[in-house]
Amino acid sequence: MSLAPRAVLVHRTTEYEELLARHGTHGQAAFFLAARGRSVDAVRERHERTRHALAEVAAAVPLTWRQTRVERTDLDRFLFGPEDVVVVVGQDGLVANAAKYLAGQPVVGIDADPGRNPGVLVRHRAADARRLLPYAAGGRAAVDELTMVAAVTDDDQRLLALNEIYVGPPGHQTARYTLGFGGPRTEAESRTEAESRTEVGAGPARGAEAQASSGVLVGTGTGATGWLRSLWQQRSSTLALPEPGDARLAWFVREAWPSPTTGTSRVEGLLGVGASLRLTVESDRLVAFGDGLESDALELTWGQTVDLSVAERRLRLVG
Repeated sequence: MSLAPRAVLVHRTTEYEELLARHGTHGQAAFFLAARGRSVDAVRERHERTRHALAEVAAAVPLTWRQTRVERTDLDRFLFGPEDVVVVVGQDGLVANAAKYLAGQPVVGIDADPGRNPGVLVRHRAADARRLLPYAAGGRAAVDELTMVAAVTDDDQRLLALNEIYVGPPGHQTARYTLGFGGPRTEAESRTEAESRTEVGAGPARGAEAQASSGVLVGTGTGATGWLRSLWQQRSSTLALPEPGDARLAWFVREAWPSPTTGTSRVEGLLGVGASLRLTVESDRLVAFGDGLESDALELTWGQTVDLSVAERRLRLVG
């Protein structure tokens, strides 16, 4: 007998709840903010809207279904099942936080505070949940399959992200590594070769270059609306950033430093399916984390190699 669908409601602690946890009471939180020229009322109103949206979605779950809730900080300990319909109630970033733990389950993004969120991933309102949930569970729902990025180390540690993966120092130190390419020749290599034919192939493998920087960012078309785009705009890049459904990644090196032993000829590019950006660590410690979740990071040590590429898995987001 097949299990009834389970609605998994993903949410996060609100700013108001964080204030109460820190200061103990509403009055103390209000006093703390008032002393800094801010009002607690706006924060509480956002909290009430979020909680109302979560309650409305929970009430919309069909009576024959099972349902449960998971807070963002517990996602890495929660076991999703194949029969789950994942309902993210919050902001766009919360969808990205959940994506790495899923394996093909349909995701419905509910905007808990319309007008404050861009709505790129949380595309629906709480009132739509009653119609969307049976639709998503039916197997015939129209979904957008969004590309994800994967990091795999030479000792088979793995990390997935919907927006981007950052590889760099855990603090403000300089990241030192060798950057090269794996798989088929990439657009970045072809571009570099056209600009400086003597440079490509000069390294030990696939045009590898020793670098010192603030880290490397590799992201998807979904991520191209956020951190990737800020780097792209900052350096007036001419790269054509991918769309969310494109099976391509964009990558940027942050603040590469030229020196007698480190170069800056490979600081941006695109990766297609099968290609990878390969980093060999030359620092005591670097980290790799996805979508801003520093608490769920890969630890990289001297001599370790990590490959970043288009993930086989995709996020199935109900349109």
